[in-house]
Amino acid sequence: MVYNFRINLTKMNNQEESAATVTGKIEKEGKEDSPQPSASGMASSAIDGVASTALRSVLQRVQQAAERCVRQSDRIRVVAVSKTKPASLIRQVYDSGHRCFGENYVQELVDKAPQLPEDIEWHFIGNLQSNKVKPLLTGVPNLAMVETVDDEKIANQLNRVVGNIGRKPLKVFVQVNTSGEETKSGVEPSACVDLVKHISSSCPNLEFSGLMTIGMPDYTSTPENFKTLANCRSEVCKALGIAEEQCELSMGMSD
Repeated sequence: MVYNFRINLTKMNNQEESAATVTGKIEKEGKEDSPQPSASGMASSAIDGVASTALRSVLQRVQQAAERCVRQSDRIRVVAVSKTKPASLIRQVYDSGHRCFGENYVQELVDKAPQLPEDIEWHFIGNLQSNKVKPLLTGVPNLAMVETVDDEKIANQLNRVVGNIGRKPLKVFVQVNTSGEETKSGVEPSACVDLVKHISSSCPNLEFSGLMTIGMPDYTSTPENFKTLANCRSEVCKALGIAEEQCELSMGMSD
């Protein structure tokens, strides 16, 4: 079974604070010594370096956590959330060896994808409207997965467009609102099985791959959100007659 762990590029290992410190130092030194490369260019380079270093730190922490719970670290996928980040920053993290990135906004992803290598595994993790499905799928040929399918309408539209453009079946996750918050998208846990059954039986161009949830921000005090998703997985796998290892889980946010 694969667990997907989403983390924002600006939050890895307190990156924002570290980047701000480095940038401030560069701008100060740029005033004292001349000539110097532009402060903005040096700041950008420094921030990129922080992202790469922070990614390595996160991957190390993932490995340590996996060892503590006797789980294989290669069964945990880190999805680097790159929303609002420039292609140059994503490329720097890519050059460090990372391939899996998550984006929340269709137009932003459509603009970025052509600027970056084709072997990037893009995950769409934002709310997806039906009228944005075609631009997303045609604009990002290397879209690997949509993690936010939360009703039959969006599933049907994805299935229809995938078939029309003739691409290979698209992997999808069903998003579940495990916290019950009105501000969060996702199907109710009680309706999860029915939606998965619809995708599996009526959407031949989609490949059901797992379940996704965000949960409440303070996951340490509300682990029941993640336990609820695990329970949903058990119910889904029983209904479909598949092993739990065939149903991935994508849970939580950077914090």
